[in-house]
Amino acid sequence: MPSTFGIVDLFAGPGGLGEGFASFVEDGHTPFRIGISVEKEASAHRTLTLRAFLREHRARHGVLPKEFVDFHAGLASEPDWSAVDAEAWQHAIEEARALELGTGAAATAIDDAIATLKAKYDDTILIGGPPCQAYSLVGRVRSRGKVGYVPEEDARHYLFREYIRVLDKLRPAVFVMENVKGMLSSTVESRLVFEMLMEDLSSLGTGHAHHYELRAVRVEDGKASLQAAARPSDFIVRAEAFGVPQRRHRVIIVGIRSDLAERASDAQIAVSGSMRTVREVIGKMPALRSGISRGLDDASAWREEVLGAANMLAGIFRGKDDRALRAAFLAVSGQVRENSPTVRASSRLPDDYGISSDEFLQWIERPELLAIAQHKTRGHMASDLGRYLFAAVYGAVRGCSPKAADFPLVLSPNHRNWHSGVFNDRFRVQLADEASTTVTSHISKDGHYFIHPDPIQCRSLTVREAARLQTFPDDYLFLGNRTQQYVQVGNAVPPFLARQIAAIVNAMLRKEAPSERERSF
Repeated sequence: MPSTFGIVDLFAGPGGLGEGFASFVEDGHTPFRIGISVEKEASAHRTLTLRAFLREHRARHGVLPKEFVDFHAGLASEPDWSAVDAEAWQHAIEEARALELGTGAAATAIDDAIATLKAKYDDTILIGGPPCQAYSLVGRVRSRGKVGYVPEEDARHYLFREYIRVLDKLRPAVFVMENVKGMLSSTVESRLVFEMLMEDLSSLGTGHAHHYELRAVRVEDGKASLQAAARPSDFIVRAEAFGVPQRRHRVIIVGIRSDLAERASDAQIAVSGSMRTVREVIGKMPALRSGISRGLDDASAWREEVLGAANMLAGIFRGKDDRALRAAFLAVSGQVRENSPTVRASSRLPDDYGISSDEFLQWIERPELLAIAQHKTRGHMASDLGRYLFAAVYGAVRGCSPKAADFPLVLSPNHRNWHSGVFNDRFRVQLADEASTTVTSHISKDGHYFIHPDPIQCRSLTVREAARLQTFPDDYLFLGNRTQQYVQVGNAVPPFLARQIAAIVNAMLRKEAPSERERSF
């Protein structure tokens, strides 16, 4: 009988990494079962708990509960989940814990869960990663701007040591640690954080029969495998190489307990096809107009703002080298007059929903659903509509997002540093026929970095569009207010990528070590 592994998921966020592992199935067997997932932020924890409930309910009954399908479609308010399925809900609240790692209460709860997992499963897996704000380049710039900020006193730098503590206590077959690329260059006390992490991981053999051998996830000739790393940058995983529609580059370290490490030598999987594009993933979503955040916000007022911007820009671009741009702005003007989107939200399922033979769309689209959820636009200042329109048209015509210097002066924001180069990418359109740029939590702020490629819609991405680019299935509902939903999506690990990492780990664990193969003859 195939082995089953209990998972400890730390710093879980809304559950992207855990979803990838828990959803992996081979020959009808689910080898990875989440025993405990830990997240302190309240809205993300609610999302995590609901997902744990749905996963358990489906395991018991084979389908999503009707109450969830109706709630997801906006046909009913959120029910009392314990009344829908008491056993599944009890399982969910025991699995998803609202704990702050590094505290005594969290340590006690996790240690109790470890004892249970070791008794229940064949072996264990540890997944997760410390919060990325302290390691990311953007986060470090922001932190330096804080009065009195002392890097050595920022507890987030040391949260990976709680991961190490749990790793030492659990002694799992495999661990998977994920973080931002900035972790490779972040320093504390004049030392590289990554070097400190490597030292801590190397010390785990002390006092134990086995240590951990570290592997990087490599992709070559359409195959992914676990290989020794020659340099820190080898640990960078490029999500687009796994068929994720996003150029998301993260550090992922896979540690294999030394008694199992020989099995990694030739374990590999086929990655999921070629890179998907923004158009393939969100192109069939219902067209929406943005809102106007100040002043009258209705379809007519929005239409007049966009028409005015399109006609103005067509008038500006009259030179010989600008003919394509001028033609595109005139085309937008005509399309807006004839058939501009009038609604700011839509739950209509795209055409041919749920019948695709493409592996990725089969992962995203869930035929049980009655609607698309969380596809609603935010409001933008009227002055930004012209900038969004320009960026989308420029991207379609020139094949790249415009820099600050490319914007006409009439669209320049009232900011003294606009032309300094500091805000070169202040407005960034996602190109339809490429993978998106990295979806980050910054999408919760204003949407300027995440402009929709369709100039007719003249807006930033919705929560559901961002979630699709992050490869969350359409039945993955994010709880909390819209800002919290965006933050959850931006901070997550793409589950479609996580599932393929789970597949590599499974391939490795199912292999016999060379010595075992020799003994079997």
